[in-house]
Amino acid sequence: MIETWNDRYGDEVIALWNESASQDGYKEMTAESFRATILNNPYFQAESAFVLLEAGRAIGFACGCTGDDLPLGHAAGYIACVVVAAGHQSDDNYGKLLGALENRFRRLGKTQADFWFFNPIRLPWYVPDTPGHEHNNAPGVPVGSRLHRYLLERGYAQRVQQYAMYLPLQGFSVPQDIEDKAAKAEADGYEIALYEPDRHTGVEDMLDALGNPLWRKEIAGCTADGVPVVIAAKDGKAAGFAGPVVREPSGRGYFAGIGVHPEHEGHGLGSVLFFRLCEAFRDIGTEYMSLFTGEGNFAYRIYEKAGFRTVRTFAVMRKGL
Repeated sequence: MIETWNDRYGDEVIALWNESASQDGYKEMTAESFRATILNNPYFQAESAFVLLEAGRAIGFACGCTGDDLPLGHAAGYIACVVVAAGHQSDDNYGKLLGALENRFRRLGKTQADFWFFNPIRLPWYVPDTPGHEHNNAPGVPVGSRLHRYLLERGYAQRVQQYAMYLPLQGFSVPQDIEDKAAKAEADGYEIALYEPDRHTGVEDMLDALGNPLWRKEIAGCTADGVPVVIAAKDGKAAGFAGPVVREPSGRGYFAGIGVHPEHEGHGLGSVLFFRLCEAFRDIGTEYMSLFTGEGNFAYRIYEKAGFRTVRTFAVMRKGL
């Protein structure tokens, strides 16, 4: 039996999460963190969350969300999680929960179901082989998990893999070849520094040229609100960014991305921006950084050079409805 969300299932679903989702590396939930992460999310709707019951007890939980203002929101329903209790992880039970979500999306006029990082419900997970270091979002399905295998059988296409990369920042230093690139960029007329509103212009124009809606919203918001962002500028006009420089309560350095305006590529700005960002995090006492990069992303080489290693792999998946 499947029912839509009701708060009376809260304790059972949290216990289910802590038993089963934690096996795939997700962080445990408390009543407070479950409410903050899922129930209080502005995109959460009880009609898009489902509890699978057996003998009146919760043995499965699935949650999705929609929003026309989300990237691809006019077409996509986003699936945040599908969790089934150990001993009940059958194709039938996964199918019941996924079917309920897919039918909900169809009723809302959506034409695809996505596991993707555009999902605004952000589920934290632990970085393996670390002292409890965590990342604040899962951009897809853990590769090799029971759910991943089932989705492939159900007709979900794996669009791309996202590599989770990690670096402890104690002892981080900028190598000489990056310092040489910085000197050359400076000789070419570029400044790389923290954004200052009275000295730098053109941030929104740069973000428009990069064409990433998440960056457009977040980085523009950070510069408007005084949150530090490392930028490259020429004649005072923004040519690239890395950041923001935000230390999370967990000790992690929050990372939205790195980008260089197409008109300013070829000057080594991306590498210099990223290393300056790592340096800025180290200087404010950040313990570590973690980030995602997709298959074939040029930035992968930059992250590797900085000392990052791949710690987990997630699959971005989609099914047409």
